[in-house]
Amino acid sequence: MQAHQRMLDPTSKGLHSGESPLLQTAGLTKRYGDFLANDCIDIDIWPGEIHALLGENGAGKSTLVKAIYGLIQPSAGEIRWQGERLSGPSDARRRGIGMVFQHFSLFDNLTVAENVALGLDGKESFKHMSARLEQVSKLYGLPLDPRREVWQLSVGERQRIEIVRALMQDPKFLILDEPTAVLTPQEADQLFIVLERLKAEGRAILYISHKLEEVKRLCDTATILRGGRKIATCNPRLETAASLARMMVGGDIKEVKAASARKTTVPRLVVNDLSLAPGEAHGVRLEHISFELKGGEILGIAGVAGNGQDELFAALSGERLSKDPGTVVIEGIAAGHLSITQRRKLGAAFVPEERLGHGAAPRMKLSENALLTGHAASGMVHRGFIDTAATLKTVDSATERFDVRKAKRDPEAGSLSGGNLQKFIVGREILRKPAVLVVGQPTWGVDAGAAAVIRQALLDLATAGAAVLVTSQDLDELSEIANRIAVMFHGKLSAPLATSEASREKLGLLMGGSSLEPKEAAHAVGA
Repeated sequence: MQAHQRMLDPTSKGLHSGESPLLQTAGLTKRYGDFLANDCIDIDIWPGEIHALLGENGAGKSTLVKAIYGLIQPSAGEIRWQGERLSGPSDARRRGIGMVFQHFSLFDNLTVAENVALGLDGKESFKHMSARLEQVSKLYGLPLDPRREVWQLSVGERQRIEIVRALMQDPKFLILDEPTAVLTPQEADQLFIVLERLKAEGRAILYISHKLEEVKRLCDTATILRGGRKIATCNPRLETAASLARMMVGGDIKEVKAASARKTTVPRLVVNDLSLAPGEAHGVRLEHISFELKGGEILGIAGVAGNGQDELFAALSGERLSKDPGTVVIEGIAAGHLSITQRRKLGAAFVPEERLGHGAAPRMKLSENALLTGHAASGMVHRGFIDTAATLKTVDSATERFDVRKAKRDPEAGSLSGGNLQKFIVGREILRKPAVLVVGQPTWGVDAGAAAVIRQALLDLATAGAAVLVTSQDLDELSEIANRIAVMFHGKLSAPLATSEASREKLGLLMGGSSLEPKEAAHAVGA
């Protein structure tokens, strides 16, 4: 590995002659008790460079960027800015370090300008700041109307606010965490243009992403972490996605394979003209949604977050009930008026998008979380008494089959990394062998190894005869596992397209609100 690093390391002496690194970490170490989150990490990041930070969930990426941004104090080592040691968070931001987090920190009922103002130092008047906001957003091709309230904006527009807010502080070094996770392909392409412009201005960008083809396209350098240590620094353009993933996980990632001849059976999940008013002030109204999902089939639903996917999940799972029982039919039984538990007894299982708080209670043990969803139909309760052995068996089975990595047999859910908790939640439901599985964002924010495990499990479940509905913003994921793909936009569902006909461009247009031409739409429905 060391020879590989020396051969490909683009930051080695000579390739940046006449310059010095903009930011360096030297022996950066962060310890939590006996656990080493970062172990003596050395990184050089240069002006005018887009530098990828790659690694599995739990590899130490979040700890490292939090230390650079000044949110946590390293246990040992130091961070240098143009050769001078940074003294703390205020020093980091004063010198020009900015960060755009994966999860937005915006207030829906405030305007764009008001949200931006909350993140600035308040030294300029609100009027002047609003004018500068509009000017900066246009300059970088990220147009925003300072007067609009955030709840009216798409997810892509909300991300623009975060980026423009960071740019208004004139950063020399910008950290971006999974910036394309919520974007359409067209919006991602526009973001790449912006990042290339920032690079041309001499700014440095630290880019965190699980999308390895994206990293190869955009980034000049990649640093790979594994188990809290730096494994390699390389030029990602000279690597393949497979070789980058291999460095991240320490071995080959199994190829995801669907059965050569997957047989479909009778419809197991049918939705008939489902319309539902939003359950909250800024929710999305579902309008006349209809589809049929057979056993052995995976239906993918694409779409930018916030277009009704959460509302559809709630309607299918029983978190929101319908006045007409026939709007949701599970295994031939009208279920629109039935509770979550009653739908589970019909053979349905559900994996929500949000892991902590929705998919799992963070302060409860894994066995207790298994009981929460499995008590109705998994033999964990007998005559009112909990079968503890059965709950632990579910934990052990999910651990073995889905490679859930944890410190002890039955830890609290909140102690697991995001990817490992996701594998447990998906595994917990699949082990029930449901007739119908509805899953939201199955590989959201998980690394390539965990994603492959989850996708293969979904394919295997469909091959066994289950009907699987997957909502995802990852078009590559849907293309890999789905038979058909539809798109959610403003609470409406497009006609499903056969995956072979669902190009990224076509899906991206639908995700942005464009409709197919009549001939094209008719062909897609009949595919």
